[in-house]
Formats: sequence, structure tokens, C-alpha cells
Amino acid sequence: QVQFVESGGGLVQAGGSLRLSCVASGILFRFKTMGWYRQAPGKQRELVAKISSGGLANYADFVKGRFTISRDNAKNTVYLQMNSLKPEDTAVYYCNADRPYDYWSQGIQVTVSS
Repeated sequence: QVQFVESGGGLVQAGGSLRLSCVASGILFRFKTMGWYRQAPGKQRELVAKISSGGLANYADFVKGRFTISRDNAKNTVYLQMNSLKPEDTAVYYCNADRPYDYWSQGIQVTVSS
């Protein structure tokens, strides 16, 4: 059974930092390219960053230089370090595979105040 459990969200002021974690189960994690996605109110879900099984990372232009994705295959965990947060980063954040499974968790809320 596929499951993703995100943690680490919350409320932060603009310019602040948060670190999200996602523990995956029910998948062959170490072989998967994993991604962080987000969905803001009234907008479609979008890919924020992804990391290959070997650790190669790619970022959406709107987070380049501010966010860092990493993974620990021994812990089936993918991380998203978010620095220099902006109010427009406010969204529900999700993790899933690069080719997403049908299953989506409820995500984790990140709110950035101005």
C-alpha cells in the first residue's frame, strides 16, 4: 500500500526557513525519482523539485537558489529545505514520485506571512 507522510510545515514570516520531510512506504523508494509538489488555493498542483535515485536534483524556476531537495534512501525519506520563503510559496506541499502514483496524501500546509 502506497503511503506518503509529510511533516515540517507551518507558519513562517517572509524570509524565513522551513524543512519538510516525507516518509514513503509501499514503493521501491531507492529506485524512484521523488518529487515535491505544491498546490496553492485556486491553482493547479505544480512540481517544485525532484531528485533522482542517484541524487540528481532539478528545480522549478520559481524556487531555484532558495529550495534544496535531498533524500535518505536508508530511511525512505525525501526532504525539502526551503529558505528565503516568500508569501507566494504559501501552499499545501505534497511528495510523490516523479511519475506520480494515483495516491496523494493530504499534504502539509506551508503559510508564509508578509
